[in-house]
Amino acid sequence: MVLDGSWMDPCRAGPLPGRTALVCYGSETGNAQEAAEELARIAERLRFSTRICDLNSTPIRDLPKHDFLAVAISTTGQGDLPANARSFWANLRSTRLRPGVLRALRFASFGLGDSSYPKFNFAHRKLYNRLAQLGAQPILAKGEADEQDPEGLENSFLPWAQSFRDALLKLYPLPLGTSPVPEKVFLEPQWFLRQATGVPGITSNGEPEPKSNGADRTELEELPLPMPGSIIARVESNTRVTPETHEQDVRHLVFSFAEHIPYGPGDVLTINPKNFAEDVNEFISLMRWSTVADEPLLFEPSGSLVDKAYQRPVIAAILEEYPKLTLRSLLTNHLDIMSIPRRSFFVMMAHFTNDSDQKERLLEFADPQNLQDLYDYTTRPRRSILEVLQEFHTVKLPWKWAATLLPTIHGRQFSIASGGNLKTLSHGGTRIELLVAVVKYRTVIKRVRQGVCTRYLASLNAGQRLSVTIERGGLHITRAEAEKPVIMIGPGTGVAPMRSLILERDVWAEDQIQGKVAQDILFYGSRNEKADYFFRDEWKRLHDAGRLDVYTAFSRDQRQKIYVQDRIKEEATRVFELLYTRGGLVYVSGSSGNMPKAVRAALAKAIETGGDINPAEAEAYIVQMEQTGRYKQETW
Repeated sequence: MVLDGSWMDPCRAGPLPGRTALVCYGSETGNAQEAAEELARIAERLRFSTRICDLNSTPIRDLPKHDFLAVAISTTGQGDLPANARSFWANLRSTRLRPGVLRALRFASFGLGDSSYPKFNFAHRKLYNRLAQLGAQPILAKGEADEQDPEGLENSFLPWAQSFRDALLKLYPLPLGTSPVPEKVFLEPQWFLRQATGVPGITSNGEPEPKSNGADRTELEELPLPMPGSIIARVESNTRVTPETHEQDVRHLVFSFAEHIPYGPGDVLTINPKNFAEDVNEFISLMRWSTVADEPLLFEPSGSLVDKAYQRPVIAAILEEYPKLTLRSLLTNHLDIMSIPRRSFFVMMAHFTNDSDQKERLLEFADPQNLQDLYDYTTRPRRSILEVLQEFHTVKLPWKWAATLLPTIHGRQFSIASGGNLKTLSHGGTRIELLVAVVKYRTVIKRVRQGVCTRYLASLNAGQRLSVTIERGGLHITRAEAEKPVIMIGPGTGVAPMRSLILERDVWAEDQIQGKVAQDILFYGSRNEKADYFFRDEWKRLHDAGRLDVYTAFSRDQRQKIYVQDRIKEEATRVFELLYTRGGLVYVSGSSGNMPKAVRAALAKAIETGGDINPAEAEAYIVQMEQTGRYKQETW
């Protein structure tokens, strides 16, 4: 371990008495949590005793107990708050809270959103406005970032974070003779790992003694993860549905559950992936942790942590009932060594090397003025933390802080593809199906990259068990909509939630009076009709039954590329009839980026030409559909 000699000096690195901060996050994929952690570090360096937690863990009554509140929150679905912020939001909306009740609270907030959604950063704006309505005082203008920013979220976050720091120093100046903790001083994490039993052998020069590389240790890798609110799923089948010669591996996975689990169209299954043994072994070897990799460990708070129960890390709570906590199990199941490192990781790495050249280069990447260099080194080639540490080989992280120095693996959400009669097993249990494209590609530096979760899913065999959670999705589909016609746009694996909806509406139709359920439309697009036309036999059956029309766009089956938006424009008369004349609904799912925007523009054009109305009126009609919940999208 290599650190600046003053890192343990409490006079230089500790908080000042009576100076407290609360940093909260509402996060679905981890981006908002990482932003909150950066804000917490800023507060710590300004000598605040800082607590960080998700919003749901924050009682409203505790907010004014701190000098200020900082919030980082993302937006999901149709302007919704993340799951770990929803109960906080429900409490904040309580009619028992009178205007002015939070007038003693100062706050700052940052939102993370995706501009391809109609309600961009809507959750953040709702939260900000409600806090202000209750009297809370913002210490600076709210900040927002866009997932579609080609230079990444930090392009917006870092300038705002600097303004946040400046605002804190102005409102809460440090006493004379006291200065902020400089970046060169390492901030000790509030929790650390310690060995639960004896200390392993160390050689005379401080190097760990050789030990098993753990290649034969599979017990922990086979156990389902103990995640909060999770249930055990059994893999029934894992079938590749694209030809071996096709450029993309798409999997149709079927899971079974012993119990009855209600779910509906648009709901999502959250999978918690694991790292592969070869990557974990390489990381352990690289960090020289082999001697302690399989020793039982415990979490302990640092001596400076005051409220130990409130600050207990989420990962410690998850592992309470885990049979054996080791570095290997942490790296396998919980720490995301294959993710792209953020700027803050380079700041931290620089503390743990004695090599002047590598330290200098790390600090260059950490400099906010060099964001483009950092982006070119990490995001463009998709370099992982493991690969960065391989290149900066002199960096050796201390194992006792592994759970705080390394980011946590976050569950990945997948839209459920089953519905209707496919939801129930013959013995009374539950069936859930997924349609998943395995992420695998070659980067600009000619290296093959694989998605952590889809790589894990592709490796699953029938009979394996895993912990999953089922959550309500962002499409908010209800049976009350059954009598309205529906236009669905689901290119590629985006057809998964559309299939769930189609199968569910097929069952609903059987219970309706004849003629009350309108025929629906599916616009489906992919590369090739023969290679990736998913569920085509089902669409034919429903078409023959008079319940579904399918318009396809196979972009590479002819010289001129054709996309779903082109088919929408071709069917303008039909689109106008279902949406404008009959008050139908639109659901869009699939990849974010250009597709949702192109589809929206095509629908507006179809209303314009199909009904012979002016462009302004057509656009106004689409806006009205979005505002009233008749136009919904779920993209990723």
